[in-house]
Amino acid sequence: MKKLAIGLMSGTSLDGIDIVLAEISGVSLNTKVKVLKEKTYPFKEDVVQKIRDAMDDHISSASLISSLNVELGYVFGQAVLDFYQSENINPEEISFIASHGQTIYHIPISSQKLFRSSLQLGEASVIAEMCKTTVISNFRLADIASGGQGAPLVPYADFILFSDLNKSRAIHNIGGISNMTYIQRGAQLDDVIAFDSGPGNMMIDKACQMFYQLDYDANGDIASKGKIIGQMYQEMMDHPYYKLPYPKSTGRETFGDAYTQDIISMYKEDKAEDIICTLSMVVVDSIVNSYKNLIKKPVDELILCGGGALNLFIKNELAKKMKDTKVAVLEEYGYSSQYKEALAFLILGNQTINRLPSSVKSATGAKDYKILGQINYYR
Repeated sequence: MKKLAIGLMSGTSLDGIDIVLAEISGVSLNTKVKVLKEKTYPFKEDVVQKIRDAMDDHISSASLISSLNVELGYVFGQAVLDFYQSENINPEEISFIASHGQTIYHIPISSQKLFRSSLQLGEASVIAEMCKTTVISNFRLADIASGGQGAPLVPYADFILFSDLNKSRAIHNIGGISNMTYIQRGAQLDDVIAFDSGPGNMMIDKACQMFYQLDYDANGDIASKGKIIGQMYQEMMDHPYYKLPYPKSTGRETFGDAYTQDIISMYKEDKAEDIICTLSMVVVDSIVNSYKNLIKKPVDELILCGGGALNLFIKNELAKKMKDTKVAVLEEYGYSSQYKEALAFLILGNQTINRLPSSVKSATGAKDYKILGQINYYR
């Protein structure tokens, strides 16, 4: 039976809340989904600053995190209500909302002091109360409880949407962090390979803000005017994360503002466009090396999504370095690059509502396939 559902996504780039309305039917491999409407609601500057403060070990506090969790619930809920009004949507027709939440901290591997964990804020009970419908949230912890890293979770939706009997496909999302799903031709779910290849837009965005007071490098225009700073490039590419085997995941804790500022401060005498070019090439080559050195299998089609898919410098450099691969953007397959992750969590939420698993254990390292997410019913 067809039903209407909402997917919400707020990523590591902190550029806003992506909302997708879709018609969905079936479950698991029989899932059919049709996107109807999409819209992004930017965060207010004070909210972005609170999120950044919550992520900062030197500033964050228990009171800030407790308050921000509820505040983001109201922010997400209001975005949905505004979406209903602007798009003329009847709230009573919505079966559920699947909300990823805002990632504050991600610890993929336990240490002596810290447990493997992942924290997303945006209280689902607040969203359910405001929007008067069932809300699924907190998708990562069930996988973590089963021994996984809680990421990446999008590969299940990628498998549903893009598996092909005749082609090997890689879906590479270039958001704040860059993550990929590799699906060999005729693959079964157990064959899927997925992991975070490294940084995506976040370092480039931070440099653009520092040097040009711009949110990002539109079309990769700045990077295209620069040249690689050899020593900076080599130092960044020597980061131990790139040499780790999969499954693996990362976040702002590793490649965020602190790391970026440290790198930039070491090369502050160099031209701004050269720094941004170098950062962009680190993104390119960390992606290329993921396929060349870790997966080591043919890629017939590389499908780019996320904000970085619009960066023509990155796209063109990938095409130069992967000559035997068709490099395309998600729009060529009928979906939006920007809203793909919101759609993915809508698909995961549909599995949750139907008490079915949606994790990919080969991607996260979990012991078993798990039903992801926690459900807040509205009464």
